[in-house]
Amino acid sequence: MNTTAATAPSFPDHAGSTGRLLDLLDVERIEDDLYRGQSTNAGWQRVYGGQVVAQALMAASKTVDPSRLCHSLHSYFIRPGDPAHPIVYRVERDRDGASFTTRRVVAIQKGRAIFNLAASFQVEEAGLSHSFPMPAAPPPEGLQSDAEWAIENADSAPEPFRTIWKTRERPIEFRAVSKLDPFNPVAQPPRAQHWCRAAAPVDVTPPVARALFAYASDMTLLDTALLPHAIAWNNPQLQVASLDHAIWFNATPDLNDWLLFDQDSPMAGGGRGLNRALVYSRSGQPIASVVQEGLMRHRPK
Repeated sequence: MNTTAATAPSFPDHAGSTGRLLDLLDVERIEDDLYRGQSTNAGWQRVYGGQVVAQALMAASKTVDPSRLCHSLHSYFIRPGDPAHPIVYRVERDRDGASFTTRRVVAIQKGRAIFNLAASFQVEEAGLSHSFPMPAAPPPEGLQSDAEWAIENADSAPEPFRTIWKTRERPIEFRAVSKLDPFNPVAQPPRAQHWCRAAAPVDVTPPVARALFAYASDMTLLDTALLPHAIAWNNPQLQVASLDHAIWFNATPDLNDWLLFDQDSPMAGGGRGLNRALVYSRSGQPIASVVQEGLMRHRPK
């Protein structure tokens, strides 16, 4: 008789982390037009850029009538954020017009600006409409999630990625159409597709849904510009970081269902790479357009 009991593997609580992410995005009001946000302890040395974009958007949204939703935002990453310290968001009320509201937000940490954002909000209006058709993509059900792939391949990854992959909670589930090994890359055209959705069902207001989307929108873009160059993420000669981030919303994203990020990188040069994504609902409705320029320095010996 075999008396050895099998030990069940311990996996991160991805579903539970979705609720914790919503709590994280609900920035605390300190006083008029001043808010404070915390960070997650995901093992990284700097604050994840999508978190700062989302928290800044939430701070701006809290100063705007709920009937007006963010239709576009433009932001710049100025300094790396320290996840061990809170971030203060200062909102400037630039304009409250008949149809549009404009806000500016500065994220401050240790007395210095680390990020700024300009956002425009609009009352809902009917109007002329058109869009590119949704591109062909295999359905997400037949694809492996990034979290599952990371757990399976963690032992072959270098540190600190090995530990982070095994322990990091992922409140947003991503499924890449083409799965790539970031430590053994092969040069290919700068195009990629990813499905994404919340790791657990969410019941949120439209402003929170847009902030949750903003959080997710920074996950995969910068990878696209690296595809033609076949440089591993842990290459010591490579320096990458998000420089700016812009989103145009066509509709309120529903992360209870799958969204398709259809990404490309039209150019890279001067130590920077430009990345774009058209985002569609599963039914083919255009949801958002995202553009990001990233620092992409390669310094061979």
